[in-house]
Amino acid sequence: MSFFSFGQSAEIDIVLNDAETRKKAEHKTEDGKKDNYFLFYDGETVSGKINVTLKNPGKRLEHQGIKIEFIGQIELYYDRGNHHEFVSLVKDLARPGELTQSQTFDFEFTHVEKPYESYTGQNVKLRYFLRATVSRRLNDISKEMEIVVHTLSTYPELNSSIKMEVGIEDCLHIEFEYNKSKYHLKDVIVGKIYFLLVRIKIRHMEIDIIKRETTGTGPNVYHENDTIAKYEIMDGAPVRGESIPIRLFLAGYEMTPTMRDINKKYSVRYYLNLVLIDEEERRYFKQQFMPCGLHWPAVLDLGDHSVEEGGHNEEEHVSPSRHRLATLRGLIQCRESPCSGPG
Repeated sequence: MSFFSFGQSAEIDIVLNDAETRKKAEHKTEDGKKDNYFLFYDGETVSGKINVTLKNPGKRLEHQGIKIEFIGQIELYYDRGNHHEFVSLVKDLARPGELTQSQTFDFEFTHVEKPYESYTGQNVKLRYFLRATVSRRLNDISKEMEIVVHTLSTYPELNSSIKMEVGIEDCLHIEFEYNKSKYHLKDVIVGKIYFLLVRIKIRHMEIDIIKRETTGTGPNVYHENDTIAKYEIMDGAPVRGESIPIRLFLAGYEMTPTMRDINKKYSVRYYLNLVLIDEEERRYFKQQFMPCGLHWPAVLDLGDHSVEEGGHNEEEHVSPSRHRLATLRGLIQCRESPCSGPG
């Protein structure tokens, strides 16, 4: 970083105390690339050192104070001028004065509250970072270090299987079920699809994972849908009584925990889309809400995310060539059966 001044200048370096041992996590940047950042959790202490190195030894550096900040903020891409800070902590490291030589300052933010997961989406970014600043009259000297935060949760006590019957009256009746309702992001979705009645010439069936990002409130709400995965589960015409197994490995897909109304700024939800295509290229589908959960340290290695699957459906526009599979009248919409245990 370049600074223009008529006298002394300096470079700032931020070093964490546990930099050699702290785990790092891969995180997507705004330009779509991935990088590794130090990983923190809610309530962890953030401590380290600020190294201020004078560029011109022998010359003094006058300053109006030196400080370190820990900041959590949300940036909406359509409103880049406003950064919404939900965490803002400041430590003064030095009073106004002058530096005659390079100097190191210790800092510590104890048991820092980090309530939300780090996230970079299509229209919004939530990030945490440290910012060290040497205040000057004409131009400040500053340096930022970004970190990644993951949220934690215990494994859910209830993890029921999901079973639902859907179809088109007198044309198509199918039943699909999943072995459990909550998964971590390295888990496997295991299930089956049963064809109870087939009077439509179906040639192809797939499961899509849809990510829906919602930003803004009221009239200024923006929805962005992104297909995370397309998984073919059948190629050819099924017959009555046939069952199709499902085994979908989530580890290969880029997913995040579900985020519900984060700081009243945005939400991220996932859906399982069961799609059937007939010989005339008409598409029939049933969308299943999948709230993605948190990390489950009680069962999984620390750092693994989780995925949930619920029974809530959201309405959306359906074009003439795409038909929603309605829940069959007279049948139970969502029947839960006991799960044999977390898996």
